Amino acid sequence: MALGRGHWGSRFGFVLAAAGSAVGLGNLWKFPYITWENNGGAFVLVYLAAVALLGLPLMMGEILIGRRAQQSPVPAFEMLGSKRWTPVGWLGVAAGAVILSYYLVIAGWSLWSFAQCIGWSLHGYTAKEGAFTQFLSSGSIQLVLTAAFSIATALIVSRGISRGIEKATMVLMPVLLAILIYVLITALTMDGRDQALAAVFVPDFSQMTAEGFLEAMGQAFFSLSLGLGAMIVYGSYINKDESIFKSALWVVVLDTSVALMTCVTMFTIIFSIPELQNDLSGSSVGMLFITLPKMFYTQMPGGAVLGPAFFILVAFAALSSTISLGEVSTSLMIDRVGWSRPKATVVTAAVVFLGSTLSALSFGAVGSLSSIEVFANKQGVFATLDHLAANYMLPIGGLLTTLFVGWKLGRKSTIEELGLSRETVPFKIWLWILRVFAPMAVLYLLFNVFMGKDFS
Repeated sequence: MALGRGHWGSRFGFVLAAAGSAVGLGNLWKFPYITWENNGGAFVLVYLAAVALLGLPLMMGEILIGRRAQQSPVPAFEMLGSKRWTPVGWLGVAAGAVILSYYLVIAGWSLWSFAQCIGWSLHGYTAKEGAFTQFLSSGSIQLVLTAAFSIATALIVSRGISRGIEKATMVLMPVLLAILIYVLITALTMDGRDQALAAVFVPDFSQMTAEGFLEAMGQAFFSLSLGLGAMIVYGSYINKDESIFKSALWVVVLDTSVALMTCVTMFTIIFSIPELQNDLSGSSVGMLFITLPKMFYTQMPGGAVLGPAFFILVAFAALSSTISLGEVSTSLMIDRVGWSRPKATVVTAAVVFLGSTLSALSFGAVGSLSSIEVFANKQGVFATLDHLAANYMLPIGGLLTTLFVGWKLGRKSTIEELGLSRETVPFKIWLWILRVFAPMAVLYLLFNVFMGKDFS
């Protein structure tokens, strides 16, 4: 390791931290939602194939860059390539900062929902029509909740890798998994269990559309935190004797398992409560923060416990992701500028929070921030940043990263970093994926974005 550079205490610590980065709100609300929209089983099978053929190889490539350079994205691309490659690193850092700025806002909603559920559990369910919309339009509440999550993230990041991020995720991820398993087991006692399991795991390709294939590819790419520098940063803290393949594989398996468990849970609830299906045509946000809490307290057994538990799960998933996003910018200031970790954390957190305020106030609190429209049908700062990151910054960053690892880094460096003595067949397949298949797949995603497809 580079002199004075932090590192993970174990592969297990890295896997939990990297999985925490990947296991975010997209697993808990977007994946079940788009799986339902794409008729289940066949979509899930294509998603799993895309994770194996696109997500895992690219994750290995990002981890390899970080460990090879022992630096954050910007200096890593410069060291291993040249100054001409530094824009790729800057794009990753920028993507991480942009996503963090609005992700903190959503994360704050989980705190509000948790507090709301506690009140309902103690005093009875008394939700009012339009309460969530009113909540969103309250600028002061939005800022307080966003600030709370921002401070929690900064406190963990400021303590460093082993004492901060690793220790936090060693608590967050096991608790997250325990709550998820509890919610899943409870859901599986409901009448819709058999229908849910069949819908998720029995493929029917007659219901699979070209749009579904595209959605599956996009979700596989975006759900693993690829293209934004987080895995490069986390990879830079891995010991040289750890297997990149095994580490990346465990992260992918854990992330995918959480997505599937959440999907089965949601599908079971949906099939058990037929009237819920009428509320799924709105938005995934509405389903998570409006429809689902109502179902907990009016339809599900043990809802008074499940409600608060579920939103602790959401909050922990969000925090594990904001930590990794915060580390991207912080590590850059440490590696590039030479700041101490506390100073780098405070400054970057403050800058990101300024961006967060624009998103937090764009749900009606400030008219000009709510009405701005840079992209068609995307009104408000929040929607604009989400669209920009998901549709342009992440796929472009992922594309350039695959080209860098596949064509620029060189066979000798990659073989050495992967711990191989020669070019094996699996290595040749992996390199072919990064050189040909992955770039073509990401270009296909970008082509569809330019044709009007929206992955945000």
